[in-house]
Amino acid sequence: MKIIYRYIIKSFVKPFVITFFFALFILLMQYLWKYVDDLVGKGLEISVILELLFYASATFVATAAPLAILLSSLMTFGNLGERYEIVAIKSAGIPISRLFTPLLILAIVIGCGTFLFANYVTPKAYEKSKHLMLDIKDQKPALVIEEGVFYDGFDNYVIRIGNKKSDNVTIEEILIYDHSKGQGNTTITYAKKGTMKMTDDKKYMLFRLYDGFYWDESRNANSKDVAKSQYPLLRAVFKEQYKRFDISSFQFQKSDDNFYQSTNQTLPLKELNLKIDTLKMRIDELEDAPARNFFGSLYFFNNIIKPDTTPLVAHALPSDLKYEEMDLEKKKEIINFAQMASMNFYSTIQYSFDDLHWNMYSLWMHQIEVHRKFTLSVACLLFFFIGAPLGSIIRKGGIAIPLVVTILFFIFYFIISIIGEKVSKGDLIPVPLGMWFSTLLLIPICIFLSYKATIDSSIFSIEEQFKWLSNLKIVRYFNSKKANEDTSTMS
Repeated sequence: MKIIYRYIIKSFVKPFVITFFFALFILLMQYLWKYVDDLVGKGLEISVILELLFYASATFVATAAPLAILLSSLMTFGNLGERYEIVAIKSAGIPISRLFTPLLILAIVIGCGTFLFANYVTPKAYEKSKHLMLDIKDQKPALVIEEGVFYDGFDNYVIRIGNKKSDNVTIEEILIYDHSKGQGNTTITYAKKGTMKMTDDKKYMLFRLYDGFYWDESRNANSKDVAKSQYPLLRAVFKEQYKRFDISSFQFQKSDDNFYQSTNQTLPLKELNLKIDTLKMRIDELEDAPARNFFGSLYFFNNIIKPDTTPLVAHALPSDLKYEEMDLEKKKEIINFAQMASMNFYSTIQYSFDDLHWNMYSLWMHQIEVHRKFTLSVACLLFFFIGAPLGSIIRKGGIAIPLVVTILFFIFYFIISIIGEKVSKGDLIPVPLGMWFSTLLLIPICIFLSYKATIDSSIFSIEEQFKWLSNLKIVRYFNSKKANEDTSTMS
């Protein structure tokens, strides 16, 4: 059995590694497609792109592992069945359940590794990837000044270059509009030719202009009346002039690493449970806040009505005190206080409701993240119990049929998972039920397929499906009709 076990493990490991990285690549391409607009045109260094891809791929490991187990187990037992190796092993008196043993142990190990990775590595990778993507989004597009185009990348300046030589340094017909005064195109610089060069530290862009004009017709800043203010024209001619623009904001800069540190997807299981306990305590306080405010208002209201006695609360107001017997000032005081107390009570209720709703949503998100770490790990085991029995039943190796079956099961599982997660966020169903609903649906399928594989059922065999279709009355009718037509044609 040791030789058979080694052979099965060896047949499983190679397709598992290949399909794992293939699934990781597909998920990574989907991630890049989502953020392609934020990456293009930023002039990012290749090291920054590789760092982002590394962190993003680490967040998809827990998702790619179940997919790789399903496809590799299908291929492994499909190849064994297609080459009649399973039949030979069964003829030796070895049940198929024993063939599942080594890969079952391996699937359990992969599932445990997936949980540890999702608990300790994925949160850090998610934090780094989100932090890096935020820096990329905040970065300005790459500094590219094309000829004949008005470029507004510099703050408060618009530049147009009529012609740019092949060296990308010598330029001609330069127009620079200065909007720093907030008065439109009132300050303009024109030069027939010049040079454009970046400093060595890449913090400034230097323009050296020759044979140009400068004019300024901006309004006097001290004039309060716009209609009566004067617009003097200041014009100057220069042979040579220097312009310097700050381009430090075009460079990629990393911000604080602790920006995403408190989100639910960046916390391990222990910190998630602590956060959940804190949120539950906060929710209990918010649920009791309206009642406390209401009884507090009654407490002070009773003080106003009868200040010479011990303050009463709620329904314990004195029954012998009548509103009609009070003087006018006392009545005004009671009415004003009642109006103020009712407005404060309404504001407290509204604030408590909004705060309660936000804390409830945060609680659901943290609970979802806790269950996600376990569901992805259990999915490794479930997908093995789907792939291995189904591969031994179908008995088709290669990549075509296993890939189709894998995609169907994978799409089914994750669509149900997404639906369960969405309804859990809205408190339509409990979070545990929503997160484990897809798992509960797969368990009967796993039991059914394992049972069919154990009794050597051929219900999913392609040959049996064709044989079953050929036995249908309608198929036999069309076959007989076609045979009669062929016979009449020949005669």
